[in-house]
Amino acid sequence: MAHRGGVSIVDKKENAARRALELVRTGMALGLGTGSTANCLVRALGGEVREGRLSDLRCVATSRATARLAEAEGLHVVTLEEQPMLDLTLDGADEVDPEWNLIKGGGGSLLREKIVAQASRQLAILIDDSKMVRHLGERWSLPIEVVPFGWKTHLSHLEDLGGKPRLRLRSDGEPFVTDEGNFTLDVDFSGAGAGRGLSVPETLHRDLLRRAGIVETGLFLGMASFLIVGTEDGATLDQR
Repeated sequence: MAHRGGVSIVDKKENAARRALELVRTGMALGLGTGSTANCLVRALGGEVREGRLSDLRCVATSRATARLAEAEGLHVVTLEEQPMLDLTLDGADEVDPEWNLIKGGGGSLLREKIVAQASRQLAILIDDSKMVRHLGERWSLPIEVVPFGWKTHLSHLEDLGGKPRLRLRSDGEPFVTDEGNFTLDVDFSGAGAGRGLSVPETLHRDLLRRAGIVETGLFLGMASFLIVGTEDGATLDQR
């Protein structure tokens, strides 16, 4: 889907997905992320399997939606209980800073994504070049997964930390519910100021997880092994 004067965001995501195939080998146990970029990767993997260039892949999906797509693409989907150690997880991100710290969770599966990522020897992050930012929170709110019971009790605490929280809703106005049955709060920390909020992501992450009822945050800090950035001309692949 090209546009005048350049290529679309979808084209860039597909460029990243094709480049990510360089990391995949026959016989690997893979984690598959959730979201639009991860979907491009799943479709690319399916094509490789159908063409006979890859085989014997065992894939753990981070959401029911990804599992359905992977199965439709002919990939062998297993559970994390069946395959508790993974060679590589491939996933997208909403923002990536210069230190490769990430905000994830826009696709609604941050808890499962983090569990699968930590079960993997390596984590490859696929993005289009618009997702690179100078600092986290520049363009994206921080998703926080919370249990439904007492979710409103977290709002004042998040405001005290410099955030502006809102409950994620479905198109019908009802709360969005994750595969684990939880709610998601999207918290804008752009007005938190220096030394607060996402300017100190490690501190913020620790402070949030100290609170009962907050299950996990969308901060993925120091976890990425590879960063694949889709551009108009193709995609770059870097390793740490």
